[in-house]
Amino acid sequence: MIRSLLLLPAFFVATMAWSQTEPVIKVSEGPYYVGKRLLLLTDSTERLGITDVTPSRSFVPIDQDVPNLGITSYSFWLKGTVLNDSQDGSVILDLEHAEVESIDLYVRSGDNVIQHIASTGQDAPLASRDIEDPAYVFSLPIPVDTKAEVFIRVRSGKQLQVPIKIHAPSTFSESRSTKNLLIGAYIGIMLVMALYNLFVFVSIRDKSYLIYVNYILFVTLTQLAFWGVGQFYLWHGSQWFSVKASIILTFLTAIAASEFMRHFIDTRSNAKGLDKTIPIFYMAFIVVIGIYAFLSPGLGYKIAQIAAGAFASFLYYTAFKVYRSGSRQAAYFLIAWSVFLLGTMVFTLKDMGILPYNSLTVFTMPLGSAIEGVLLSFGLADRINILRRDKERSQAETLSALQENERIIREQNVVLEQKVKQRTHALQESNDTLKRTQTQLVNSEKMASLGQLTAGIAHEINNPINFITSNVQPLRRNIRELVEVMQDYRSLDPKEAGERLKAIRAKEEALGIDESIAELDDIIDSIAEGSSRTADIVRGLRNFSRLDEDDLKNADLNEGLRSTLTVLAPQYRDKVTIELDLGTIPSVECYPGKLNQVFMNVITNAVQATVGRPGDRPRLVHVRTSTFEDRVRVIISDNGVGMTEDVRARLYDPFFTTKPVGEGTGLGMAIVYGIIQDHQGDIHVESSPGVGTVFTIDIPVRHQRAQMQRA
Repeated sequence: MIRSLLLLPAFFVATMAWSQTEPVIKVSEGPYYVGKRLLLLTDSTERLGITDVTPSRSFVPIDQDVPNLGITSYSFWLKGTVLNDSQDGSVILDLEHAEVESIDLYVRSGDNVIQHIASTGQDAPLASRDIEDPAYVFSLPIPVDTKAEVFIRVRSGKQLQVPIKIHAPSTFSESRSTKNLLIGAYIGIMLVMALYNLFVFVSIRDKSYLIYVNYILFVTLTQLAFWGVGQFYLWHGSQWFSVKASIILTFLTAIAASEFMRHFIDTRSNAKGLDKTIPIFYMAFIVVIGIYAFLSPGLGYKIAQIAAGAFASFLYYTAFKVYRSGSRQAAYFLIAWSVFLLGTMVFTLKDMGILPYNSLTVFTMPLGSAIEGVLLSFGLADRINILRRDKERSQAETLSALQENERIIREQNVVLEQKVKQRTHALQESNDTLKRTQTQLVNSEKMASLGQLTAGIAHEINNPINFITSNVQPLRRNIRELVEVMQDYRSLDPKEAGERLKAIRAKEEALGIDESIAELDDIIDSIAEGSSRTADIVRGLRNFSRLDEDDLKNADLNEGLRSTLTVLAPQYRDKVTIELDLGTIPSVECYPGKLNQVFMNVITNAVQATVGRPGDRPRLVHVRTSTFEDRVRVIISDNGVGMTEDVRARLYDPFFTTKPVGEGTGLGMAIVYGIIQDHQGDIHVESSPGVGTVFTIDIPVRHQRAQMQRA
């Protein structure tokens, strides 16, 4: 305390001495950073106004060309005396740091008149600026050869630097043109790289190029935010985002860089453990952005700087580890990332006041990002070469493998051809055997059906034969008697005619020649009837069992049905009533004998189903034919026992039968289905247990095979 009291007089003396030699900022000597010619007053209360600071003796000198005021929530007043020794009637004040959130500018002339020039900053609309420019540019109304005091109040929650230059209007335009040229060149380089890599992505569809385009765009937007270009041209309608943009875009750039690295050097395969840590950083970024944007901007800004530095180091370590495993892409990434980190480090050291604030340190980060972008583009181009070489090597290996496979295939084809010939011969023999077996089964089924008909047919033929046989003896006797009488008449002697005629007459009466003659007519009629009945039966049997069934013929299906019913007559006579409703139908190209077998099997099943039905209700089978489009339709219905759903589902399965063992082979309906398919026809069944069954058979009038042969 005593030491402090002793030092107070010395302090006042030094202050008074400095005030007497207060430096003057001459416009003709510029432009240069005028920080050392300014005085600084810290307003920790945030309450001091222009009337409070103009008489204040608390201003202290600054020992930096660009005052670095650190990260704080305080406001700062800067004061300086400007002499307009140029030929222009005004002076330009250029505050190049776009991250200042609040700026108030006042000018006090020699007659102590204070003029408020502007109140602006990042959190103010663009209309509040004195001159439209991404940085903060103000026109000071200082006449030629006149001095004026300039008071500037600045505040920012981020790293606060105040790079101020004083220009004449003529020199300001030249300086600003140079700066704009550098910014335009940077934007042009970054956009060219983005468009080039976007074109490559569209060409080869490698996701790494699209992610790299996103990374370039985020890097560019971040730099534009630092320069104030983003607020001025892109998001000028949002003061909130203008203040927060640099930090938010920095984290988005970090995420884009991370995602590019993950795809470019494949950290998911080459650094699995480190790759799994990256999402943790992403979540930490979200938390930091939340603190910075909504809770405590000052604390969030400090944490954001630490988090960004830690994540950049983490990415560098990850890339280095992948590089140690022999990855060529990781080498490109390390070199490019090192250049970017070097530029960022210089920029950060400038913010910390360790390095001077000048054009070089200001542009090291954009310069580093531009060089990084070019190097990574080279890396992606090299990736294409690697992929092409890998593809060529893979194609060569594939070609070699294909040639080897071709050789093996040629050798195997020789063996296979021999085996195919052997197998073809064996299959042909098996096919021939199968056909013979199928033919035998069909014939066996047909013979079995014919065998069932034999007894009825034999009885049917035996009746007319017995009838003929029983008339043979009376016919022989009558003929013998007539012959005897005729012989007597022939041996008659004219000389003895009188007496012999009487004797012959007596013999005629004794033999009953008149009755014999009358009986002969009856006998001959009976024999003729029996012969006709036998001929009908034989004709029906012959038509039923046609031996020409391998040849397509035009046949009348009505005739086939009649022949089938003639053959089946012994089975249903006196048991079932058959109703025929045969319509006018065209001839059909078919195998007549096979279709007769279809009719026999279906009608036989209908008869058996009807006979097997209990009760005394009339037993009826109805057969009807008609024409349906280009087909002939045969409908055979009965009022028999019917079928269940299960029986209907297995109706055409070979060897399936509902008859007792020994009474059915189970091939009848399977053969029916096969024959209908051979004719390109359809067969459909409807049945209900206890009600009856209806079979609908459609046969095309023209057979497809015959049509193909004619074509």
